[in-house]
Amino acid sequence: MKIITHATSSNPRLFRLVAKITAGVVLAGLVLQPFTASASQITSRSVVLGTSQGATSTSHDFTFTLPTSTTVKSIDFLYCTTASGACSTPSGLTTTTAAINGSPGNLGGAGSWTVGGTPTNGRIQITNASNTGSPSAGSTVNFNTITNPTLSGNSTVFYVRITSYSDASWSTPLDTGTVASAVTNQIQVTASVNETLDFCAFQTGTTCAGGTGSTVALGTLSSSAATTGTSKMIAGTNASTGYTVQYTGATLTGPSTIAATGTTGATSSTGTAQFGINAVSNSSPSVGSNPSGGSGTASTNYATGNTFSYVASTLTQIVHATAATDDTLYTVSYLANIPASQAAGSYSTTITYICTATF
Repeated sequence: MKIITHATSSNPRLFRLVAKITAGVVLAGLVLQPFTASASQITSRSVVLGTSQGATSTSHDFTFTLPTSTTVKSIDFLYCTTASGACSTPSGLTTTTAAINGSPGNLGGAGSWTVGGTPTNGRIQITNASNTGSPSAGSTVNFNTITNPTLSGNSTVFYVRITSYSDASWSTPLDTGTVASAVTNQIQVTASVNETLDFCAFQTGTTCAGGTGSTVALGTLSSSAATTGTSKMIAGTNASTGYTVQYTGATLTGPSTIAATGTTGATSSTGTAQFGINAVSNSSPSVGSNPSGGSGTASTNYATGNTFSYVASTLTQIVHATAATDDTLYTVSYLANIPASQAAGSYSTTITYICTATF
């Protein structure tokens, strides 16, 4: 000020020069004044969709941390096709049906949050005029019944601009931040399983690949003791109703026949003409084993120990499964008794086992 006063009294030209320089410095100072934003950046922000399928009603769950400690009384969620600039609502999006799912977390103390404002598609506004306290890290707001945008090609990316306010009517902003998400194609995985049936009959062994033989040699029959023998079968299928195994064949036949024990069967009776079979373990006489593995089981009349049935030359069920099952190993026991008067000679029969699965 002393320099300017001196210039004014002694040198008008110097005064005008100093005045111009001073005005220029003041003008430059106005131009360089920094701009201070009215809102802070929301951090740790994300949105999790209940599904990324387009045009589908689902949940949108928001998590974020508000840096300002001022009590928050309203929040705005604005859905846009871009992260900034002019906002266009994503095609197919519906937010007018949105509802708060549960209670928002870490946003303060009192009151309850409700969806408010004028319903506008693409914008969800929530308010709590009674809220108290400061928000804390990991605030959450969850919505349901939002319809995702429709797909454009293989993907649609959209953005949600979040702004918190200190008043209950979305007028005084506090913090702001944007989250991004996308809807895309669902990947359909297809496969097929072929129908399967395992079935084999053999004389000794425990597997279809390792089983051997096809002859049950009962040897010499006697009127004083029962004669027995065994063969094996394996059956399994992925058919929904399982399988049945039936047999057919004549009774033991030679110079005469040895009577079959019939449908309901009989226990062993030495000195009596008998030919019968079953598919379980027996103690009198001691022969056979119960089914093992899978869920297959011996059928009626062939599932009782010490009782042997045989229906000659008639297709008859001996074992079965009622649902898809892994392989079951069956032991078929054969019983033969004869009276002393049985005609001498060679006796035999050929039994055919047939497995049928229903898919």
